[in-house]
Amino acid sequence: MAELIKVSAQSRSTAVAGAVAGVMREHGYAEMQAIGASAINQAIKAVTIARGYLEQDGIDLVIVPSFTEVDIEGNERTALRLSVFKRPDELAPPAFVPNGVAHHRQLA
Repeated sequence: MAELIKVSAQSRSTAVAGAVAGVMREHGYAEMQAIGASAINQAIKAVTIARGYLEQDGIDLVIVPSFTEVDIEGNERTALRLSVFKRPDELAPPAFVPNGVAHHRQLA
């Protein structure tokens, strides 16, 4: 199992993106954890940036979010856990339409 990538509000999204890309290349799967809105924002931005880093490797990403309870200095906190997977080819993203309305591609 890949190491848990902990993201804070002060995390640089490009540095986290590099970690995510490296773990995805090595393990094909990554786990991220963030507590608080700013940390979650950094985590989502990092995955978005990592998609660009992995594009030439033919890897696209999907995220499955969940909640988990963590103990921080004796206090229980709710953290967001982001499981990051390679996007299966049959799970096509919406097609881009210039007027901003996305249409889902028909799956064969």
